[in-house]
Amino acid sequence: VYMKSEGDIDTVTPLYALGVTGVFTKTLDAALLNNRIDIAVHSMKDVPTQLAQGIQQASVLKRASHRDIIVYKDGTDFLEDRQSVATIATGSIRRVAQWLHRYPNHRTENLRGNVNTRLRKLTENDWHGAIFAAAGLERIDLRPEKSVDLDWMLPAPSQGAIMVVCREGDDYAKNACQSFNDESTALCTKLEKDFLRVLMGGCSTPISALAEIKDRQVFFRGNICSPDGKELVEVNLEKPISESFDIGEEAARQLLADPKAKQIIERVRNVKA
Repeated sequence: VYMKSEGDIDTVTPLYALGVTGVFTKTLDAALLNNRIDIAVHSMKDVPTQLAQGIQQASVLKRASHRDIIVYKDGTDFLEDRQSVATIATGSIRRVAQWLHRYPNHRTENLRGNVNTRLRKLTENDWHGAIFAAAGLERIDLRPEKSVDLDWMLPAPSQGAIMVVCREGDDYAKNACQSFNDESTALCTKLEKDFLRVLMGGCSTPISALAEIKDRQVFFRGNICSPDGKELVEVNLEKPISESFDIGEEAARQLLADPKAKQIIERVRNVKA
């Protein structure tokens, strides 16, 4: 069953200005609860930190690339000089914030729509480049040759992962979906979502997080950046997998203890109010 979410219908308004939690998931949630469908498949970074009542996580697929990339038009000189002047397009306040933190002289333009629409808009406008999630382009084999991984940019919590949900109590659907659940991805994305939840953020806030497992250790990185890019506060934690269940919450509490981070959160809340 093909459905369009509210976030897919309004492709002009910046995501942070829509002011709706679950802008990409509400339509499918309603279809689930009305028994029109039995499972729903979401880009996990778009799923609210609290699932709608009556809906449960059934599985998380193995994560694709978590990275953001820049698709450029005429060259990459503007990436090498942090004092350069350039125009970059993205519809993500998180990407805008981190970009302006690194390139304070750049200007950003709002960019919404599906992948093909955004690539077309890049060619039609006088922009130097546009930022995309690598996974979104690579899944449909549309990553242009003129693109560069942004290794320095921390992703949205659970970026690159796919979540499948079903109705609470539907054991048949949940058990069927468990056959393709990836435990490592499920753990890492849970920790990242915990970080976001404690900071009271959504998919349209300048909060970033990444949990990675290496040699039975969980390495967690998170940050919050002011929308204008002028302030950025980071946190880094490491724990054995067996002790990592609350590492996302712990990282968030460390940030909340930092006055700069608290000021950024209040500023973002005031913009949304």
